[in-house]
Amino acid sequence: MNQRTRVTVAAVVIALLIASLGVQAAVIEREHRVVNDDGRYPGNTLVGVHSYDETGRIVELTPDGEVAWEWSAPESRVFGVEQLDEETVLAAVAVKRLAEDCDEEYLEYEEKDGHCVHNRVVEIDKESGEAVWEYDWYDEFIAWHEVHDVERLENGETAIADMGNDRAFTVDRDGEITWEWHAEDHLTPGTPFYEEYGGPEKEGEHDDWTHMNDIDRLENGNFQLSIRNFDVIVEVDPETDEVVDVVGEPGNHSVLDKQHNPHRIEDQGTMVVADSENGRVVELDVESEERIWRYTVPASDSLQWPRDADRLPNGNTLITDSRNNRVLEVDPDGEIVWQFGDPDGTVVPLPYEADRIGAGERSDVPPGTELTAVEDEPDAVTATIREWEAMAQYVFPTWMHLPQILHVIGIALGVLWLCVEGGVIGWRRLAVSG
Repeated sequence: MNQRTRVTVAAVVIALLIASLGVQAAVIEREHRVVNDDGRYPGNTLVGVHSYDETGRIVELTPDGEVAWEWSAPESRVFGVEQLDEETVLAAVAVKRLAEDCDEEYLEYEEKDGHCVHNRVVEIDKESGEAVWEYDWYDEFIAWHEVHDVERLENGETAIADMGNDRAFTVDRDGEITWEWHAEDHLTPGTPFYEEYGGPEKEGEHDDWTHMNDIDRLENGNFQLSIRNFDVIVEVDPETDEVVDVVGEPGNHSVLDKQHNPHRIEDQGTMVVADSENGRVVELDVESEERIWRYTVPASDSLQWPRDADRLPNGNTLITDSRNNRVLEVDPDGEIVWQFGDPDGTVVPLPYEADRIGAGERSDVPPGTELTAVEDEPDAVTATIREWEAMAQYVFPTWMHLPQILHVIGIALGVLWLCVEGGVIGWRRLAVSG
């Protein structure tokens, strides 16, 4: 094949791929996909939206998929959300600030000195959209240093998981810290936890070491903390600050793998967990760590980085399927009875947490022993492809999947081919002129 023919073939292939991609962009379903069956638990759903590009927000969705209320802050990511009453919502919000708006002490890390992060725990009046109470602090940068979870306690104080500083703490209404727990004092080499369980060691001041992403007050007064990067959930006694119970084991991914948002069903001694890196939701016996219920879905619809799972009072489970840009509710048989899917990522791009308003995370809900375990699981190859598709959403539009991504790759290779052919032509001309 001579060079003219090669160039012609490359140009035709590029044109066909561009035309095909354009047609797919026009015809692929990108509207919101809503399932709303009779078996769903009643009420609207409050969603904290992480987002791919600091366009985080809080969205309240009706059963029909309509946006009943929303709130946002510029350049932000939203994580834990909780409706306190009809008028107010509590949220964990991380705001990216430009370097000129940051104090020098938060610009000392040279690799990330173009910005800092303003972590805000905000109580929002739904009618006005204004903050009626706030506790905030600054940190070096937004990745790994966002505030991920917040919970309003019965005594009016607020419990906070501070990922960037590897700490859990509580504050009162005046902003005074009433209790504080530092992972460095309890999970490092030489501590009882480390001697028994091991775990990753802290490499530097700004290392994403624990990735603490959830805090809950238990009925006995202790705090339950999700230590994501250790693959464990710990129970801490605030009177002694000692770790009194552990679920999971660092590196043992058959139990948990970088989990999020455990929901303790204390009446039954179990917990429902978004087992994120394993792409599933599991319910574990707290004492034995036996898996008594699991939810996965077929490869064509598999969960991608689920980061929240709540058992509802009727036995349904509400799941936040982050990289699929959707929130779904499954009944005790694993059938989807409510879903808000957002292929284009215009309403809930990369959702973090979802709460059914009026249900919360109750401790008296039906356990997994009364449900049907859904055991379908994709094969390794299919699961890997689906994960690549999900990760590609950080770069490509969210409606693109493997076929469309292959189109883009083909176009890029075709352009590279033409560039090489152009280089060859240029080199020959120089050789002839020389």
